[in-house]
Amino acid sequence: MRVTVALIIVIFALLGGLFFTPSVQDFLSGAAPLFQPTPDLSEDDLPFSLPKGFAARIYARDLPGVRVITHGPGAPMYATQTSEGKVVVLFDEDSDGVSDRTDVVLENLQRPHGILFGCIDIEQEVCTLYVAEEHRVSTYDFDPETHIASNRQTLLDLPADGGHNTRTIMLHPNNEQLLVSVGSSCNVCEEEDERRASVLFVDLKTGEIESRATGLRNTVFMTTHYVTGDVWGTDMGRDRLGDDLPPDEINIIEPDKNYGWPICYGKNIHDTEYDQNTYVRAPCTEPLVSPSRIDIPAHSAPLGIAFVPEEGWPEEYWYDALVAYHGSWNRSVATGYKVVRFPLDAEGNSTGEPVDFLTGFMNEEGLIYGRPVDILLEPGGTMYVSDDRAGTILRISHTEE
Repeated sequence: MRVTVALIIVIFALLGGLFFTPSVQDFLSGAAPLFQPTPDLSEDDLPFSLPKGFAARIYARDLPGVRVITHGPGAPMYATQTSEGKVVVLFDEDSDGVSDRTDVVLENLQRPHGILFGCIDIEQEVCTLYVAEEHRVSTYDFDPETHIASNRQTLLDLPADGGHNTRTIMLHPNNEQLLVSVGSSCNVCEEEDERRASVLFVDLKTGEIESRATGLRNTVFMTTHYVTGDVWGTDMGRDRLGDDLPPDEINIIEPDKNYGWPICYGKNIHDTEYDQNTYVRAPCTEPLVSPSRIDIPAHSAPLGIAFVPEEGWPEEYWYDALVAYHGSWNRSVATGYKVVRFPLDAEGNSTGEPVDFLTGFMNEEGLIYGRPVDILLEPGGTMYVSDDRAGTILRISHTEE
């Protein structure tokens, strides 16, 4: 009996890669962060650090799996709780900067992520609400007064056969197309479904896919640069190249351009560990492949991205990008778990090195308090950050010059 048990242990040790998923392998080897139960964050003792002149408080609690946050008609904020299958609306009825009530708009959905309103005027009797689930993008008739969504119609079907499952949507600056991000089905591979590892440009009227930006392994969040009109997106690099490769990325997303994955990463670096077809000369050169706009340290897992407006913000912050680093899961020393500021000029060109803006989601002992996801910036010096681990939304305010 003892021999049999020992033999089984040896087999599992030798062939563990065949039986365990990567995350389990990393957890057992100690490479993954050991997530503890999220501490009860007291309003008087929040762990977060910000630059001088900014203060943080908790805007909303008890929102497990909260991801995308946005403004919409008839209420201060809407959010998706992806793991809970919900779209919710939040109210600050006494205008004290803290949400008082959360109502469910939609539930029993399949990993809802991106949401978008086709109207912002509460005087409209019926608006259009777009919701991106793992397997489809749907439209609803939405009443801004009752917050009731009805009459669901499928705009677009999406692949839902495993792999990255968040689907994010954004209105293109031309107001005629819906951008839909669809992550890869794998860590690194050649996709059979061409919709995978891409951002789809979808005609809002017909629902037809007009073009694609390809080679984007997992572009979970996108935003529009409010000066240039360019679409910027954060993208997560592949795993299994060590602690420091490949970089995660920020890209300027354009139709019909290829951003490299699975054979190129960063500034058009050839991934020879995966692609060993060395007979192809310079496969990662322009214009075949578009390089990243900004490289981010590997495994940071960049998600939400937003540009700082002028009104109510310090002049040194104008035009800068704020990016949420969700944090690593398979790095020997954990990285990320913060919001970082990228100094930029009005045209989106770098003017300095990135600096930490909001830290404290992980303490010095490695205890994880939370994982920042989406960023919502407002004129007047206010921003919101969703946290899908703590189930909270933070409110950051500029309090002094």
